[in-house]
Amino acid sequence: MSAATVTPTPAPAADARISLRGHVRHTGALVRRNLLWIRQDPESMFDALLMPVVFTLLFVYVFGGSIGQALGGGQDGYVQYVIPGMIAMMSMTLSQGVGTGFSQDFNSGVMDRFRSLPIGRGSVLFAKIAVEMLRMLFATAVLMIVAVLVGFDIERWAGLFAAVGLSAVFASSIMWVFITLGVVLKNAQSVQAMGFLVLFPLQFGSSIFAPTQSMPGWLQAFTDYNPLSTLADAARGLMVGGPVAHDLWITLGWSVAITAVMAPVAIHKFRTKT
Repeated sequence: MSAATVTPTPAPAADARISLRGHVRHTGALVRRNLLWIRQDPESMFDALLMPVVFTLLFVYVFGGSIGQALGGGQDGYVQYVIPGMIAMMSMTLSQGVGTGFSQDFNSGVMDRFRSLPIGRGSVLFAKIAVEMLRMLFATAVLMIVAVLVGFDIERWAGLFAAVGLSAVFASSIMWVFITLGVVLKNAQSVQAMGFLVLFPLQFGSSIFAPTQSMPGWLQAFTDYNPLSTLADAARGLMVGGPVAHDLWITLGWSVAITAVMAPVAIHKFRTKT
């Protein structure tokens, strides 16, 4: 009796077999998995908890007096200026976490486990983005608590929620950049180093912490095209009053453009690596 050799037929791609409802269910399950991981490792939330506290106290009490005098309102005036800008800063700084998280999952073998399960690979991406958005909202809530304690006056609640929503839209676009870095670079330390090189000039070469009028002309030209400047100015207009429409549309334009360019790149790199 001769033994028959059975050649397995390659299965179709998981994403092609799974319905939209299945993708939603898988994404929800992976969001729950990521939240449980945070529960088991609460230290992973230290950046979202401590960064708003440290940055608020640092800029308000170290730089608030001098910059506030330049603004004509003293330290109290600077609080009203800087807090909306820091909402913009949180949206970009915490977006880096999605890249380091992906890198850690690849290096720890978690992605190999996901690959063996009958789940859509897109669910892995969107679950990570959803959890990072929740972390950003948590950090924003902490920021606003500290802001009220140092004297920030919330007069426009609708404007506050609109500013947070705009920051979330921009953050979702930036996350595609960091997803790409998390997939392409070899480890989380490389992602953090590259993220620092991207974040540092964008944050401090903007109107987040100080007005740009006193900057050199060449730097003002950079800040005019810096999406963090338009996001900070839009949030400032929404929360404390001032022009909104121009900065709002530019920020939304940046968000759409970054997503349109980087989302296909991130998805392609992720599919290739998995």
